[in-house]
Amino acid sequence: MQVFRWLSGALLLCACGGNSDLVQADNTLAPPGDAAQTGAIDGITCDGSEQLLFHVHAHLNIFVGDSQKLLAAGIGIGPPLQSNDNFVYGGSCFSWLHTHDQTGIIHIESPVDRMFTLGNFFDIWGQPLTPNQVGPDKGAVTAFVDGEPFTDDPATMPLAAHGVLQLDVGDPVQPFQPYTFPDGY
Repeated sequence: MQVFRWLSGALLLCACGGNSDLVQADNTLAPPGDAAQTGAIDGITCDGSEQLLFHVHAHLNIFVGDSQKLLAAGIGIGPPLQSNDNFVYGGSCFSWLHTHDQTGIIHIESPVDRMFTLGNFFDIWGQPLTPNQVGPDKGAVTAFVDGEPFTDDPATMPLAAHGVLQLDVGDPVQPFQPYTFPDGY
């Protein structure tokens, strides 16, 4: 389905020569960023196309108190973002860690097989991630990986294949929310 959406968007861009409007939800944690990555961040570059030697996906849920916050579409994709139906399929460059939409799926598409962390993703995003802050929101951070409490610094959480991560800022801590990846992920 995602490949079809990407191809549809690519065909639309070719046919129309333009961009559709990207609408981020009101409960987005923070915008995707307004500048393309110009150098390596944590050894991760932003390249002219997606790098697929190492290709896995992880999922992230974020809660601030009772409110779920969404990841922005287009994190790690350099502007101007090209999108169709709120799916970002293009931009000036693709970081090895990026998002295409607001589902919480983090795409890890790298020319090297290595372990990436949630801290790497937040560094690419340009947002803070500490035991007391997630993006602009401050408070004690409770973290889970695949349903198990994660008591180390949340920045060290691994982005493993089909890993499901959750960050809760402040109280109350929400029960862990499992995630089922779409077919093909």
